[in-house]
Amino acid sequence: MRRSLLAAVLFALFAVPAAAQETGTPTFLGPDRLFKKSDFGVTVSDPGNGIGVEGFYRMAAGPTQDFGFRVGFADPSGNGSTAFLLGGDYRARLLNHTEDFPLDGALVVGVGASLVEGNNVLFVPIGFSLGRKIMLDNSTTSFVPYFTPTAIPTFADNSDINFSVGLGVDIQFGPQFDLNVSGAIGDLDGISVSFAWLH
Repeated sequence: MRRSLLAAVLFALFAVPAAAQETGTPTFLGPDRLFKKSDFGVTVSDPGNGIGVEGFYRMAAGPTQDFGFRVGFADPSGNGSTAFLLGGDYRARLLNHTEDFPLDGALVVGVGASLVEGNNVLFVPIGFSLGRKIMLDNSTTSFVPYFTPTAIPTFADNSDINFSVGLGVDIQFGPQFDLNVSGAIGDLDGISVSFAWLH
C-alpha cells in the first residue's frame, strides 16, 4: 500500500511538476525545516537579467509545517525599471525517508508578485521538494541536497505556465546558521544564495 501511494505521488509530481520561488527569483526550499521556531535572513539572486535582493522571515506552524514571507526588489540589467517583490509560501513535510525510498519530501505552495509600472506579474507556484539530510561525522554541520521539478503559473498581460528544475543545497552550521545555495534551469533560470539565522 505504501509503495503504491508513493508511486502515485511521484507520478503526479513528475507529470505535473512542482513549485519554485513565488517572486520569480531562482530561490527554492529544501524538504527539511532546519529551525525550531523561526528563521530570518536575506537572499541575493541573479535571475539571468540583473540582480534581486530579498529579506525573508519563516515561522513554524506545527511539527512538520511552516510558512514564510519575503519582500525585496529586482534590478534588471540595462535600462529596465526596478521591480518590487512580495510573496508568501507554505511548506508541509509529507514524505519521510525509509529503507524503500531514500528521500524526504515536502509540498510547497505560494503566491507572490513582481510589481513594476506597466509590467506587474503574479506567481502562484505549487510544488514538491525532494532531498535528504546528510550529517558530517563529529561535526555540527549538515547538508540537505535537494531538487525540485517546477511549474510556475504566471498571470500578467500574457499569462503563461513556466517549467524549470530547481537544484539546491542547505548547509547548516551549528544550531543557528544556514546557507542555502540554489539555482534553476529551464524557463526560470539563474542562481541564488540565502543566509538565515535560525531560532
